[in-house]
Amino acid sequence: MVRQLGELENAIMTRVWRWNRPVTVREVLLDLQSEREIAYTTVMTVLDKLHRKGWLRRERAGRAYRYEPVSSREAYTAALMNDAWATSDNPAAALVHFFGLMSPEQREALRDALRVAALFPSDPAADPPTGDSAQDAPDSAGPDTGETAPGTTR
Repeated sequence: MVRQLGELENAIMTRVWRWNRPVTVREVLLDLQSEREIAYTTVMTVLDKLHRKGWLRRERAGRAYRYEPVSSREAYTAALMNDAWATSDNPAAALVHFFGLMSPEQREALRDALRVAALFPSDPAADPPTGDSAQDAPDSAGPDTGETAPGTTR
């Protein structure tokens, strides 16, 4: 049941992103009914749940609501992956199993993403220094131009 709900959430979010405009419950329902039998109240409940989770914003349109995405598909996918990973008692083992499920193309995409992430560390202060001592730290004054940095003497 939980997996089916997750699949339905994904199916609905996919439609909302694809349409790239505010949508009503009825529009989503009619599109989903081309693939499966589903009740109006089920679609309404899932759209409301996605709104409460913060993935959709909604605006009144008469007696109904119009829903639109708050974030990108990529951000949504990342949050789902993070939520799934957070449920593990052993996150490292979960990652090892996850990597084992990946195709070669997915592993290459992961390598690319890690390279990009390394270019933009989220907290540079948390990164340990790479040298063994203060002597290894780069000269903050830059190249010697013959000028003295403000507040220092030669």
